Amino acid sequence: MKKLALSLAFCLYASAEILRVGITPYPNATILENVKDDLKELGYELKVVEFNDYILPNLALNDGELDANMYQHKPFLEDFNESKGTDLVAVANVFLPPMAAYSKKVKDIKELKNNALVYIPNDPTNESRALDILEAAGLIKTDKNVKFRSVIDITENPLNLDIKELEAAQVPRVLDECDLAVINTNYALAAKLNPTKDSIILEDLNSPYVNVIAVKKGNENNEGVKALIKVIKTEKIKQLLKEQFKGAIIPAF
Repeated sequence: MKKLALSLAFCLYASAEILRVGITPYPNATILENVKDDLKELGYELKVVEFNDYILPNLALNDGELDANMYQHKPFLEDFNESKGTDLVAVANVFLPPMAAYSKKVKDIKELKNNALVYIPNDPTNESRALDILEAAGLIKTDKNVKFRSVIDITENPLNLDIKELEAAQVPRVLDECDLAVINTNYALAAKLNPTKDSIILEDLNSPYVNVIAVKKGNENNEGVKALIKVIKTEKIKQLLKEQFKGAIIPAF
């Protein structure tokens, strides 16, 4: 009986279909690590492909090198499709990582001084999102007629903040050098920063920037992707997000 069970387990493993999912590491890697066995039971061997930027995961998905990716929100996906001519679609909401602003020089945003140096992400949607956070805090005003705003769309800057753009993954590395840094949650967590505990400005939790699972159009009904969604949208993963990230990652299912 034992040999039969081992034989069946081996056959299941050997016949498992590879499911290739692209991610940026944190917290996506933690989520996928916790669904590998569940996917295997459904007949899929999960292959996680990690990227350290926001462009390559979508290019790889569009080129057929991935079955799905899980790292971006819908506004970024829509802008990517428009600018790159890709045809990628969101198939499931996963979680909201609230963007936040951090400082090692001030403890309250009211302490920020004239000409303070501020770093924000430089990709279109996350730059616009970061500017929204600064605007909500009363630091600047921007032109709302522009879909994705950048520093050139700032209409009022009473403190004359020196706002500089930097590739998103690099922003945590300059936190010691600036007065304020607006950081995406995945990169903040990787840098041991918790948005709800360490930030001085926190994005509103009703934000539309929910991270999604995306596929190339036409693959929405891919059985492997449907299996991925099934094993993620569980109470187990919901509790994992709540307990491990302590409010830094909010389940969106």
